[in-house]
Amino acid sequence: MNSPAPSAARARPTIADVAAEAGVSKATVSRYFNHRERLLSPDIAARVEAAIAKLAYVPSPMAQALSHGRSRLIGLVVADITNPYSVAVLRGAEKACQEAGYLVMLFNLGNDRERERAAIDALASYQVDGFILNTLGQGEGLADVNTLHGKPAVLVDRRHAGLDADFVALDNEAAMRETCAHLVEQGWKSLLYVTQPLHGVSSRLERTGAFRACMAAQGPKVRGRVLEIDAQQGEDALARALVDFRERAGAKGRCAVVAGNSVVTLRVAAAVARLQWTFGQELGFVGFDDPEWAPLIRPGLSTVAQPTDAIGQRAAHCLLERIGGLQGAARENLLPGTLIVRGSSVGA
Repeated sequence: MNSPAPSAARARPTIADVAAEAGVSKATVSRYFNHRERLLSPDIAARVEAAIAKLAYVPSPMAQALSHGRSRLIGLVVADITNPYSVAVLRGAEKACQEAGYLVMLFNLGNDRERERAAIDALASYQVDGFILNTLGQGEGLADVNTLHGKPAVLVDRRHAGLDADFVALDNEAAMRETCAHLVEQGWKSLLYVTQPLHGVSSRLERTGAFRACMAAQGPKVRGRVLEIDAQQGEDALARALVDFRERAGAKGRCAVVAGNSVVTLRVAAAVARLQWTFGQELGFVGFDDPEWAPLIRPGLSTVAQPTDAIGQRAAHCLLERIGGLQGAARENLLPGTLIVRGSSVGA
């Protein structure tokens, strides 16, 4: 004679099983979990408690949360999970959410600007309580206030024209001013700002605008240019652009590059290696973001470290306040960066 399958013999008990065992309704069992002392008599509460113990019933956390109108889930949408910035911000946000009893669900756009609405719709299907958005902020699939399913959202790093929401980011203008002032103080006379294509991305536009403003404030004693590079351009093309930049500056031009983020920094480093140049000699350098390998490239790359952990945590706290009922105008949180000086930017 065959024994019953373990799954059949040990089926997980349901709230209906508890109700039947205790001789009460399912609604009464729900009240036990939610308002035991106020709504149930001692006798009924004892019967429900005994049935729960006998059946070893464990209520679904999701079901309990939804019964209160909350899933305790936060939806996080990022433009590119391979970008170290996104990963670092995610860690900070996840830490703050966990401390508050929330879990984070991640949707990676893979730099596909047409997927923002689809991402929010997908996360909304899991009844998330709100969104943290670090996206491209433009495209046909752009999210707007009508696609948030009535949930609050906080924007990280990149603004959205269609969303009037709390915003958390690096103070790009202040960070660029400090960067340019440092390079000028170190004697670099020609500065080149290298960025990924602007494409309406607010953080790229802000850094580019701040760089141009810094150059304008310096007057004729310091020259500045902006170079946009896309993913299709190889290191050969960037290397040629760097050679052209130095040739235009002349023999005594003392040229330095400012890189818009760690992705650009890596490409500039590859081009410099191809040219067999040395940072701090043929080319000065400061890059936004401080990847862990920056100190390893001779003689050490100077960087602007973003407070990514604090940005992620601040974004989570802003969202949790909105979920908790905070009203009022959208808030802007600009956090300071930290200029880390290494050999690449120190004047000879």
